[in-house]
Order: sequence, then structure tokens, then C-alpha cells
Amino acid sequence: MNFNIFIDALKLGKIIAYPTESVFGLGCDPDNKNAVYKLLSIKKRNINKGFILIASDYKQLLSYIDETKLSLKQINMVLSCQKFITWTIPISLNTPYWLTGNFNSIAIRITDYYPINKLCRFYGKPIVSTSANITGHKPCLYSHEINSHFKKKILILHGSIGGYKKPSEIRDITTNKIIRKG
Repeated sequence: MNFNIFIDALKLGKIIAYPTESVFGLGCDPDNKNAVYKLLSIKKRNINKGFILIASDYKQLLSYIDETKLSLKQINMVLSCQKFITWTIPISLNTPYWLTGNFNSIAIRITDYYPINKLCRFYGKPIVSTSANITGHKPCLYSHEINSHFKKKILILHGSIGGYKKPSEIRDITTNKIIRKG
């Protein structure tokens, strides 16, 4: 698979689709306001909900989080987590509101799932990740469903989703409280 096509699309502010651990996802460059608003429009999603950022490693997330509000134990929880977990973490002052919605935290997940890990590694930064569906509808499980669900043609990274049947568990890093069961 030529990942350069997807990297170029992200740089140009396009929306891409890709297999995640449990469903197909839609994503874009988190720093491109127009791309994020395009994604909100395609999904018919309320900006107040915020988004998840997925990354290939922790360092890619540092400009979006306020690491000074985390203990070493909390950082190690994120780094050593082997489960399919998304963490909500306090935001840095530079984190754009179009990523956080009504929250003063951001949802992040470090993934080792090959297609998106490689995509983030080649891109050199995290990408926005949300399920490939219109808000309120079932997410796409197969690549051939993407263009039939959305009126816009979306560049698709073909592949199989991972073995998880449910979306990632979401936990608050400061309380370790489960926000969404996985």
C-alpha cells in the first residue's frame, strides 16, 4: 500500500477512511480547521462532542496535552497500556476548540494496530479519528460501505478491521473513571 497518497490527502485537508481496531474510521489533520469542519459536516456531528486523536506514539500527542497536569504514574499508564483504551487528558493551551468541543480535555489513543499506526508514523503526527458513519447510524465495518454511506467520495485505506467488537474503552486519566465501556 502506498501511504504517500494518504499523507498527501491529509496535507491537502481531505478526509480519509481507514480500518481501526473495531470499525472503519474517518480522519483528517487535527490542525486543519477546514478539514475538521468538513468531517463534522460529513458525519452530521455536533462540534461540542469533540474528537479522538490517534497516534503511533506518545510524543506525537505532546502539543495537544498538558503533560504538567499528569503524574509520572499517569503517563506510565498511557505508555504501558496494552488494552484498547482511549484516555481523556487535560489539554494544552494550544489545543484548538474544534478538537475538544465543550471539554477541557482531549481523547487520545496510542495505537499499535498496523494500518493506522503506520499512517500516523508516516504522517509524523496524530490524526482525528471518528467512526465512519452518519451520527446515530451504525459504523461501517467494510471498506465497500464507505462511499455508499457518504455522498462525498472519500479516499479509503483498504484493509480489515481488528478483532474488537466494541469501540475503545474511554477512561479519564485524572480519575481512572470509565467514561465509555469498551
